Amino acid sequence: MSQTVPDIRRGSSLFGLIAIALTLMAAGALWTGADAVEGIRLSIRMTARSSLLLFACAFAAAPLYALWPNDLTTWLRRNRRWLGLGFAWSHGLHAMAILSLYTTHPATFWQLTNIRSIVTGGIAYLFILLLAITSFDRAVLWLGRRKWSWLHTTGAWIIWGSFIFTNGKRIPQSLWYAAPVVLMLTLAALRLIARVRRQPSS
Repeated sequence: MSQTVPDIRRGSSLFGLIAIALTLMAAGALWTGADAVEGIRLSIRMTARSSLLLFACAFAAAPLYALWPNDLTTWLRRNRRWLGLGFAWSHGLHAMAILSLYTTHPATFWQLTNIRSIVTGGIAYLFILLLAITSFDRAVLWLGRRKWSWLHTTGAWIIWGSFIFTNGKRIPQSLWYAAPVVLMLTLAALRLIARVRRQPSS
């Protein structure tokens, strides 16, 4: 009897692959740092970048497909739920690394952040959690399509704003932080263009 081999490039298998890879990456960063503090900070930086990449893929999936339908954008659109959950996993690891820095090296932690960043980051994490636990079909039935759509649209834009704020405030330290800001602004423009094109002409 033949058995169907699951395609790890899509669906829950894709999420599992992403989660395993990110967990190994975050753990590996702890060991490759010059010392304990640098290992934790490296893990924070790496998970921040993986979160940015995964969020960008999920955030841009629908507009990219609407504007340029092809095999790649079709794959992104079909798997945006799992890419979004992969983002949530990545940012969960990011939070764990930040908490580890706070508990083991509080002086370094407070040198790198402030109360305002904690508050804005906390709001973003609240929506990440809400979006993750309502990413399944039963949540749509429970909330209703309209409320579910409002939650996910609002949450996505709040997370988008968090990336703008987090990276934008660091541009004076390094111009490299301008790249994520430009990326987020570009993705926002794509979403708005796709939305305008969907509207029927009068």
